Amino acid sequence: MASLPLLVDCDPGIDDAIALSYLAAHPGTEIAGIISTGGNVEVAAVHRNNLVLAEQLGLEAPIARGAERPLVQEPIFADDTHGPGGLGHAVLPAPAGTGDPRNGAQLWVDLARARPGELVGLVLGPHTNLALALEIEPELPRLLRRLHFMGGAINHRGNTGPTSEWNIAVDPEAAQRVLAAFTGAPQRPVMGSLEATETVRFTQDTLDRFTELAEATGHPIAQILVDALRFYFEFHEADGFGWMAHVHDPLVAAHAVTEDFASIRPLTVDVELAGTLTRGQTVGDELGRWGRAPNLDVLTDVRPEEFIEHLLETLHAGLGRPGGA
Repeated sequence: MASLPLLVDCDPGIDDAIALSYLAAHPGTEIAGIISTGGNVEVAAVHRNNLVLAEQLGLEAPIARGAERPLVQEPIFADDTHGPGGLGHAVLPAPAGTGDPRNGAQLWVDLARARPGELVGLVLGPHTNLALALEIEPELPRLLRRLHFMGGAINHRGNTGPTSEWNIAVDPEAAQRVLAAFTGAPQRPVMGSLEATETVRFTQDTLDRFTELAEATGHPIAQILVDALRFYFEFHEADGFGWMAHVHDPLVAAHAVTEDFASIRPLTVDVELAGTLTRGQTVGDELGRWGRAPNLDVLTDVRPEEFIEHLLETLHAGLGRPGGA
């Protein structure tokens, strides 16, 4: 079976790092490119993290640095959630290279044009670079095989504002432009929003199994993930959730690859840009009041325990191979 080629636009970030490691470890994937998006931390730190993660995982894909700031608003960062460097307590070596000379938007366009109908887009951070790429190539929704993204909250409390999710809240204008552009795409984009991803709860048992993964494989990435996750648990405990962690991005990545561990339901979704209390909220038209056809497939009915088992088994197999992932 041919590998599934993915272009991953992400902002590591602890859960992004787990998702990227999963994709590198999965035998059915090809990471065709990585784009660094400012979000969880500033873009320079994100790009350093992506370079180091790719080097440690043995990836040879082009890695492009994205935009310095959102389309309209001032940047916001989540270093309280992910640590000042983006990967919690993990101490990273300096990257050996500087990445691809193209900017993130151009890499979206170049890879999609080179492989029309083949490339799966996976956005695990804000949509800034994809929105800029659409200005260069408006045909991206038809050049990509499909778009999957982690973001938003439908009939669920937010994790940034009361009703807004982080990846959307960082750049609401970019998210709104992407949703509008992909309306009518050959396949509806798949949205992994908080009501789906927050069913994936890592507990102390999960953390222990990541520690066992590091001991069993001796892979440096596994230890990076353990050190990052310890910080993530500390943040969630300080935020009132207890000693656990909501881990968002890996579920969306795994569904993009396997189409498993969750179902999808069609929904018409837009992004609120003007609300004084609700800016950045993803609004789902459950009753069809707008009279518009569904523009997204939203993840639902998640099977989190099965997914966590799959994640750990994939990491064990991939990181445990000689020279793995």
